[in-house]
Parts: sequence; structure tokens; C-alpha cells
Amino acid sequence: MDSLGSNHSIPSMSVSTGSQSSSVNSMQEVLDDMSPDLSSMQSYSCTFDSTSSFIPKKDHAFIRDEADHRDPRPELRPTPSVQSQALHYRTRERFATIKSASLVTRQIHEHEQENELREQMSGYKRMRRQHQKQLIALENKLKAEMDEHRLKLQKEVETHANNASIELEKLSKRQIVGMDKEAKLAAADERRFQQQIIAQQKKDLTSFLESQKKQYKICKEKIKEEMNEDHSTPKKEKQERISKHKENLQHTQAEEEAQLLSQQRLYYEKHCRLFKRKIMIKRHEVEQQHIREELNKKRTQKEMEHAMLIRHDESTRELEYRQLHMLQKLRMDLIRLQHQTELENQLEYNKRRERELHRKHVMELRQQPKNLKVMEMQIKKQFQDTCKVQTKQYKALKNHQLEVSPKCEHKTILKSLKDEQTRKLAILAEQYEQSINEMMASQALRLDEAQEAECQALRQQLQQEMELLNAYQSKIKMQTEAQHERELQKLEQRVSLRRAHLEQKIEEELAALQKERSERIKHLFERQEREIETFDMESLRMGFGNLVTLEYPKEDYR
Repeated sequence: MDSLGSNHSIPSMSVSTGSQSSSVNSMQEVLDDMSPDLSSMQSYSCTFDSTSSFIPKKDHAFIRDEADHRDPRPELRPTPSVQSQALHYRTRERFATIKSASLVTRQIHEHEQENELREQMSGYKRMRRQHQKQLIALENKLKAEMDEHRLKLQKEVETHANNASIELEKLSKRQIVGMDKEAKLAAADERRFQQQIIAQQKKDLTSFLESQKKQYKICKEKIKEEMNEDHSTPKKEKQERISKHKENLQHTQAEEEAQLLSQQRLYYEKHCRLFKRKIMIKRHEVEQQHIREELNKKRTQKEMEHAMLIRHDESTRELEYRQLHMLQKLRMDLIRLQHQTELENQLEYNKRRERELHRKHVMELRQQPKNLKVMEMQIKKQFQDTCKVQTKQYKALKNHQLEVSPKCEHKTILKSLKDEQTRKLAILAEQYEQSINEMMASQALRLDEAQEAECQALRQQLQQEMELLNAYQSKIKMQTEAQHERELQKLEQRVSLRRAHLEQKIEEELAALQKERSERIKHLFERQEREIETFDMESLRMGFGNLVTLEYPKEDYR
């Protein structure tokens, strides 16, 4: 994970570990300073153990039962007096310590300090683990949110595609139904048109036949009148002429009727052919309207799909930026909290080191009079030893001079030797007194200088540690900000590249749709033109000549 595997996770732990190591080093220094006292106490404890049945422990020693813990070595067995004293203590308290109260208190304090350090470090580790859990939880939450968002968009795209397919299918069915309906209407119109022509032709034929009948009667009457007026022609000849004239008239009327029927049939076939051509052109117009409607529907659906994809891309981009902002904000907040905790721990560590050094100095100041008293006693002992030596030397010198001198001078010699001894002892006492004063002054000055040097060294060390911590925290903050900047740039590149691919896809789909539109319209027009040409050629073969063609705008449908 980017948030967990960042550059600041491990080094921050090293900083805290460095603070802990500094604290442990400071504790080790305190233990080193206390090592003489501890060694003395341990030697005392071991000495006491050699004369009794007490077994020293870290903090306490327990009185063991003599029967259960008898030392097999005779030289190490306790004496009867010590055994009675142990039995007395065992009977009274059943527990006792072999260490002084101050040492026990100091060890308890050291253990408390170690527990504080351990608790501080464990608290810091718990905080780091909690921060990692928060980052992992947030990343899982954001990932689930992104997955849900993408699933929602995918379902919306699939729904749109299904709806578009359903709409196109409905449109195709509606167009097929419309074409069937138009075909039925055209067939009905053709039948009605044919029936109208037939009815009109029947009516014309009936009128023509009635006219012929009337004309035949008139001609017949006229011939009869002409024959009646002609008295010179025989009756038989008149009958023959009338019959011949009737036959000619009937033949003429039959030819006229046949010509009329031929004209009517030609008119019927020609106008039916022309009507069929008009129906075919109307069907072509309907087909053009249908393909235009279908292509416009596809274009509208494609534009709606592209608008939806652009809206999806924008919503995804907003969600990605919002999630990145939330993740980076949480990361910076956790780093800020971690740095604040580190600073607080470092300040607490500094105060603890200062308190420990102050406590050590106070103990040294308290211990100084005892040490000075011991040194003073040593100097006094040296002075007493020197006095004893000088007294021995004085006695030896006195005996020697009394032996070699006359008896009358013994008194003077004794007095002079006594005075000399008194003067030398006074000088020696003054020298030792001066040595004691100088020793006390030098020890006090040395202690002050040592304590001041320790304070200065501690301040410098703590200052260096604080500067290192601040520098490292600044470095971690700069690295995190640089990482955030890289993440933002990476996201911007990914978003821009995805948008470019989307725009390229939209252009390609629009170009493909336009190409499909042109090809389908072209194929439709070519097929319709072939149908019209075939129909016209068939009409020419049928002898109808050039029928009236209907011009329809082709450019409107391309």
C-alpha cells in the first residue's frame, strides 16, 4: 500500500527508537554512576550470605528454612547466634530485606522509570499501529466506494445499451407494421383505382353502345324512308340493299366498339402501370423516411451515450480527486499527530533526564559531607600516625642524647627537645589543617565543576537530539508533501489520458456512424434507382412509352 509503504513509516520508528535508546543510555549512565554503591551492597550481601542462610535477590531476600536450605559446606554454615537471629526474624515477620531502604527506594524508582520508558514506547507503537489501521480502513472504504461507483456506471451503460436496442427493435417492428399497412393501403387503393377505371369504362361503353343503337335506328329508319321513296327499285333488291347496309353498319359499329375496348384496355393498363409506379415511388419515400428515422435514432442514442460517458468520466474524476484529498488529509493529520507525540515524548524524556541529573547532583551533594568526613578522618589518621612516628623518633633521639650528654645538661636537653617537638607538631598540625581545608575546597569546587559540566553536556545532547528530531520531522513532512504532489500529478495524467481516450473513442464512433449512414443511404438509393429503371424498362417493353416520373430530392436523405 502506498500510504503504508511510504518513506516516513520506518524512519519515524527509528527516531522514536533513537529517543528510547537515548533514554536507555541515560539510564545506563545512572546505573554506571551507582555501580560502586551497588558493588558495595552486593559485596555486603555476599558477605552476609556467607555468614547466614539469607539468599540475595534482585530487590529482596527471603529467609529460608534452615532444614530445607541447609548449606552442605561446613565453612559456610551459619553460626548458632545467627541462626537464632534468623529464626527470630522468621518468626516475627517471615520476610525481611537485606538492602537499605534508600537503595530499595532507588531501585524502585529505576524500575518505575524503566516502566515509564516501556509504556511510552508501547504507547507510541500502539499509536503507529492505530494509524496504519486507520489508513488501511480508509483505503478499503475508498476502494469499496470506487468499486460501487464503477459498478453503478457500468450498470447505467448496460441499461442505456439495452434500452437503445429495445427502442431500435420497437422502431423496426413499427416500421415493418407501417410498411405492411402501407402495402395493404396501396393494394386497396390500386384495387379501388382499377375499379373506378373499370366502372368508368363500363359506363362509357354503355353510353357508346346506346349511342350506336340510337344511331343504328336512325340509320335504319333513314334507309327505310329512302327505300320507300324509291318506287322504281324492286322490293327484293330493296331488301338486299337494306340488309347489306345493316351489315355494314353493324360491322362499323363492331369495329368502333372493338377500337373503344382496345383504347379502354390500353388506358386501363397504362394508368394501372402509372399508379403502380406512383405506389413504388411512395414506398421508396417511406423507406427513405424509415431509414432516416432509424439513423437519426441511432445518432441520438449515440449522442446520449457519449454525453453519459462524459458525465461518468467527470463524476469519476471528482470522486478520485475527493478520495485522494481525503487520503492525503488523513495521512498529514496522522503524521502531524505522530510528530506532536514524538515531540511530547522527547520533551518528557528531556525533563526526565534533567530530573535524573538533578536527583543525582542532589544525592552527590548529600553524599559529599560524608565523603569529606571520611577523607578528613583519613587525613587525621595520617596526622596521628605521623605524630606517633615523631613521638617515637623524639623518644629515640632523647634517649640517645641523654646517653651521650652529661647529666647536668639533661634538663636543658629535655626542654629543648620538648620545645622542638611541640613546634614541629604545631607546624605539622597546621599543615594537616591546611591540607584538610584545601581538600574540602578542592572537592567542593571539583564537584561544582563536574556537575556544571554534566549539566552542560546534557543540555547539548538534548539540544542535538531535539534538532535532529526537528530536522527529521521536517524531512518526513517534505517527503510526504512531495509524495502527495507526485500522487496528484499521476492522477492528473491518468485523468487527462482517460479523457483523451474517451474523446478519441467518441470521434471514432461518430465517424463510423456517419460512414454507416452514408453507405446505407447510398445502397438504398441505388436499389431504388435499379427498381425504377427495371420498372420503366418493363413499361417500355410493354409499349407504354415514357411514363411520368416523380422527382424526389435525394440530397435530403444523404
